[in-house]
Amino acid sequence: MPVFFGDSNTDRFTQENPMSQTTASVATAASATARPVIAESATAQGRRARIALRGLQVLLALFYVIASALPKLIAHPAAAESFDKMGWGSTGMYIIGVLELAGGVALLIPVLQSVAAMALSGLMVGAFVVTLTYLNGENAATPLILIVPLALIAWARRRHNADLLRLVLRRA
Repeated sequence: MPVFFGDSNTDRFTQENPMSQTTASVATAASATARPVIAESATAQGRRARIALRGLQVLLALFYVIASALPKLIAHPAAAESFDKMGWGSTGMYIIGVLELAGGVALLIPVLQSVAAMALSGLMVGAFVVTLTYLNGENAATPLILIVPLALIAWARRRHNADLLRLVLRRA
């Protein structure tokens, strides 16, 4: 018996079929004629998320290579002064610069992305501690802020760790 919503002779809210059966038949009919909208949006969202993550990796790589490593590697006076103030001298400055340069480049290499993000996070923890102890906390928030996107990259690209392990074990 069909359901008539608005007929004065029947109760407006009573149905012969339960709602789940009605919903299931509508969903079955819709899936037979077209692809489900949910699957399309999840694919589109996944693609957008991958693009955004790649953009974030490029942005962080540029930051580490240009804004962080380069001043140390060219011995910019501000960088040299900071490392002299800590007592690390030019050797410490060049070592940190090379580590940041290597991490920035490795963020762009698929098999190294996750490991690079974890290594740079460790470097940022060290930078936070050094900033608090030697530089009186000036700009101490910067390393902590950088850890957040690095942790996201390390987690999102974690499957590359197995690929890297296979490469290392194959060569060993």
